[in-house]
Amino acid sequence: MDIVYLGHSSFQLKGKKGTVVIDPYNAFVGFSMPAVTADVVTISHQHPDHNELSAVKPTTRRDKPFVISQPGEYEVSGISVFGVETWHDAVQGAQRGPNTIYTIMLDELRVCHLGDLGHELSPEMVEAIGSVDVVLCPVGGHFTISAVLAVKTILQLEPAYVIPMHFKTDRHDENVFADLQPLSVFLHEYGMSPPAIPKLNLEKTTLPEETELIVLSA
Repeated sequence: MDIVYLGHSSFQLKGKKGTVVIDPYNAFVGFSMPAVTADVVTISHQHPDHNELSAVKPTTRRDKPFVISQPGEYEVSGISVFGVETWHDAVQGAQRGPNTIYTIMLDELRVCHLGDLGHELSPEMVEAIGSVDVVLCPVGGHFTISAVLAVKTILQLEPAYVIPMHFKTDRHDENVFADLQPLSVFLHEYGMSPPAIPKLNLEKTTLPEETELIVLSA
């Protein structure tokens, strides 16, 4: 499987059984989505920087992507998706509403996208998420968990790989994302600063035993 970072909180997973796009966004963030196709699209919550379905075109396998936007269990052409209900804030959604954590099983690999998680995971949530190979983790704070809590969440889930997302860049709209922290804050907290790579190619048989931090360029 290849994992490609599309910017903000959006990724494309390309596997033998199909393609998944996670949290497509629109120009609200300050820049545009690259052109992508997918068999399945997952939406962690209904905010414009996470739910722009028009940015994703269908593959040759389907007339239109299958859209998943609620917690639950789904099976689409050999791609399994498991959604766990969480919150976009630390007060059970009172400020920013619900958030769904999706774990996508493709090519025998389990990729967990935390969406705009806004609180510490409870033991029950960790158990519901289960074993994961890759965690796509928000790290910019303010709208989501902070860098400090991101590190704690990674330790709770114990993935083979963790990929940071939802951090401030020089392309983000300053009027909307002024309080979002840059990636450097998380890297300092994590204690590592690996060079960015264009994509992560992974196979189930070659996963590392200890968690590795991967920074993807968009």
